[in-house]
Amino acid sequence: MRILIIEDDPKTAHYLRQGLTESGFIVDCIQNGIDGINLVSQQAYDLVVLDVNPPQSDDWDLLVSIREVIITPIMMLTEKGSVEDKVLGFDLGADDYMVKPIEFPELLARVRTLMRRTGSSASLNVLRVGDLELDLGRHRTFRANQRIDLTNKEFALLHFLMCQSGTTLSRTQIKSSVWGLSSDCDTNVVQVAMRRLRAKIDDPFDDKLIHTLRGAGYVLESRAH
Repeated sequence: MRILIIEDDPKTAHYLRQGLTESGFIVDCIQNGIDGINLVSQQAYDLVVLDVNPPQSDDWDLLVSIREVIITPIMMLTEKGSVEDKVLGFDLGADDYMVKPIEFPELLARVRTLMRRTGSSASLNVLRVGDLELDLGRHRTFRANQRIDLTNKEFALLHFLMCQSGTTLSRTQIKSSVWGLSSDCDTNVVQVAMRRLRAKIDDPFDDKLIHTLRGAGYVLESRAH
């Protein structure tokens, strides 16, 4: 599941991104509200986490602008804690509203609840490709009914590959989706991560699911007959 965070405070953005990534989500962070509007217009997200008072935008205008573009759930994080502000936020299109300072366990619970309400939560689904199974709700992976332990990054990588099963993905696509748009690591990190993932979900089994297309990228699909 992919989440966009629009947050002008770097420390808060880092805190949220780290926590959500460690919880198995793919996370993009944007500090600029205008860039956030452009991004949600081009990229599909399962949730937008929005600071109601980012720079280069008039408070509530950003919420209205995003809601005009998408029907994706929007969670607001703000220092505006009055009843009037909360009511206004909901009236303008917010699906949830949290007043800073926040506690991450509560935020994570609210994220999952939002996804459950909308029915768009990848965290409620079990993804399957061949005999490979990814249970996002319990954060578990199985191959041929054998449980496989993955790191959080490996889990996020496999989640992305399984959501795009049958589609050839370049290293650049994988890097930006799994490591985030703002990541400064090079695409070699994808090759290393893919090698480690293969060692766990492919090498012990006869039927291989991750395939390399020379010069094009990778594809995850079952080719068993």
